[in-house]
Amino acid sequence: MELLLSLLLAAVVYSFVSLRVIRQYERGVVFFLGRYWGTKGPGLIFLPAGFASQKRVSLRIVALDITPQDVITRDNVSVKVNAVLYMRVSDPARAIIEIEDYRYATSQLAQTTLRSVLGEVELDELLSDREKINAVLKKIIDERTDPWGIEVSAVEVKDVDLPDQMKRAMARQAEAERERRAKVIAAHTLATEPIAIQLRYLQTVTEIAAENNSTTIFPIPIELFKPFLQTQAQAPRPVSPPAVDAEPQGAALSAGDLSTLMSQLRLGAARTPAQD
Repeated sequence: MELLLSLLLAAVVYSFVSLRVIRQYERGVVFFLGRYWGTKGPGLIFLPAGFASQKRVSLRIVALDITPQDVITRDNVSVKVNAVLYMRVSDPARAIIEIEDYRYATSQLAQTTLRSVLGEVELDELLSDREKINAVLKKIIDERTDPWGIEVSAVEVKDVDLPDQMKRAMARQAEAERERRAKVIAAHTLATEPIAIQLRYLQTVTEIAAENNSTTIFPIPIELFKPFLQTQAQAPRPVSPPAVDAEPQGAALSAGDLSTLMSQLRLGAARTPAQD
């Protein structure tokens, strides 16, 4: 009887020791005598002590920080790029059986993929079209990690560290582009608003006067002369005296016409010395 009680007590203790609690976000990959026995959890599971073992696997999304990588883009620009990868275990059994350390393997795969993909794009595309690059990285890494039971939800390029020379060159390019736009806008304004030419003229005179030069040049727009040109064009032209034929054409002149002609001839003769 005592032996039976001892065996029963030993069985209760053994059963109590063999109990395991698996959290909601975990799964237990169980091996019995070295062979895969199944995936257990969540909740309370029985794991025979001494005969079975388990590997706990978290099913939560994990953010892996990809260390900065030195990348040479397709247009031969050396940059340093880092990224972040979001992944989760979709099949705990394969994540334990198929690969030794799925986190380390995924991190290394992400680094090599980042270098190879960014080496095929130009710097402008890397800076302006990151969504496309992120989609390509996610697709490649997800396809490679699928046999390991890993699901990649997103890959994001975080930072692109440019050399100082490249930063200065891009700053000069941006400044030149802004100056070009400003000149185009100014030219368009001058072409559509005539009063803007007068304002530009006054601004130019002010700038010249501020330099204290001994010689001052005043640019006069042609628009200032338009009123004078229009007035001269509208003024009546003087009537030239009619030509007198040396020989009469057979038409007799009246006394009034002859006196008028003589008056015009005398007036022309009187103007000639004054003009000289």
